[in-house]
Parts: sequence; structure tokens; C-alpha cells
Amino acid sequence: MAGHSKWANIKRQKARVDAVKGKVFAKLSREIIVAAKHGGGDPDGNFQLRTAIDKAKAAGVPNDNIDRAIAKGTGKLGSDGDLESIRYEGYGPGGVAVLVEALTDNRNRTAADLRAAFSKNGGNLGETGCVGWMFDQKGVVVVKGELEEDALLEAAIEGGAESYELTEVDEDTPGAEVLCPPSDLENLSIYLKGESYTVKDIEVRWVPSNTVDVTDIDQAKSLLKMMDALEDLEDVQSVTANFDVSEKILLALL
Repeated sequence: MAGHSKWANIKRQKARVDAVKGKVFAKLSREIIVAAKHGGGDPDGNFQLRTAIDKAKAAGVPNDNIDRAIAKGTGKLGSDGDLESIRYEGYGPGGVAVLVEALTDNRNRTAADLRAAFSKNGGNLGETGCVGWMFDQKGVVVVKGELEEDALLEAAIEGGAESYELTEVDEDTPGAEVLCPPSDLENLSIYLKGESYTVKDIEVRWVPSNTVDVTDIDQAKSLLKMMDALEDLEDVQSVTANFDVSEKILLALL
């Protein structure tokens, strides 16, 4: 939608004005721990770990922190408890659908923290399945730089992608998000790199099947405040919602 921002774009714009929070390091370290625990500590043979390490390095996480996280995941340096991945679902102001992915060693603590963050900001934590049907899990390869769209389309199809969307990946830097089934993410990223595309990010993301256009500035403000509160929770790894706001409203709020 021209002139509108989806949540993935909103997060990028927010990141430009938000202070860098130490919790980011903790979240990325947990991601590395879980990846190493399930797939081993060798990045060459563990795509999930390799992706988590790349993301951590891009965020400025020191190599020592990365090495410690791998050691924890493989049991060589104690552990952070038995971390498990849990998906929570809920509603934001105006009935916006929200998916939260968490890594936790205490389900009761995480659920209580999430319930409080939702309710204090005009939303509510729902039952499992209440909004999950509105989202599809996709592999996303973010490429940056000036792109020739016909060539990108051909490369995306050859690499196993389902779709792509041109976007701004950094301030004043054009690019695209290329989407595929999660199981094809590694092959797609390798193919695009082989075609000389600059890959900025590789991730598995929940993508809404439909979006709600938020036109009221007060509702948009409440939604962004709620999303911030959820993302600030220690156990939360990612938050996704199905709302769009106009660039004009977003700039006014940021």
C-alpha cells in the first residue's frame, strides 16, 4: 500500500529513533543458545545458528558474548535454564491481532508479564489460536541496494521464492524482502548470494494474511506503546501485528 507502513517497516523506522537497549544483546544471545542447543555449535552445519550469529554481529554483539552463548547452548558453560519457545496471541487496541514469540524457562512468569503489558495498554492476551489463523510463517531474505525488478523476479523464482516486495531496508537505502516457505530459506539465501545480491538479513517471520489500516492517531499511539511494552519484556523475542499506519501518522508519532 503506497504511503503506508507495515509492522516490519514500522520497526525499522522506530529503530532509528529508539535508544539502543541492552536487552537486544540478551534476546540475540538467547536465540544463539537455543539454535546451538538444537542443532549443535558448528555454524557451518547449523543454518539456524549461523543466521542467529549473523544477526547478533549486525547488532554489534561482541564475539565473546556470541562464543559464551554457543557454549551455553552446547552445555559447555552451564545453561540459562531449560529455555522453550512459546507463541502467545492477543489483541491490541481496536482489535488488532498480535502474535508474540517468547523464549522462557518459566511459562507462568512470561504469561503474567504479557498479560500485564497487554492490559495496561488497551489490549488483552487471548487464547491459543485466537488470531494465529490470520498469520502465515514465511522465510524472509532481505536484500539491499539498487535493484532491477525483472532480474529480481527471475532470481526470486529460480531460488524458490513465493513473492517479493520492494521496500526501504535502511534510511535512504532501497531493497526488497523476498519471501519463501521457511523450509526453503537456506536455499533461497544461498541462491540470491550466488546471484550477487547483497543479503542484509535472513529470518523466519509471521506475516499477516490481511491488515487493518489504522487512521486514528490516538489508536496508532496506543498500539505503538503496547508493542514497545511487549518487546521490552525480557522473555519476548519478537512481536508481530496486522496493522498498517500512514507514513504521515507514523512520522508525527516518531
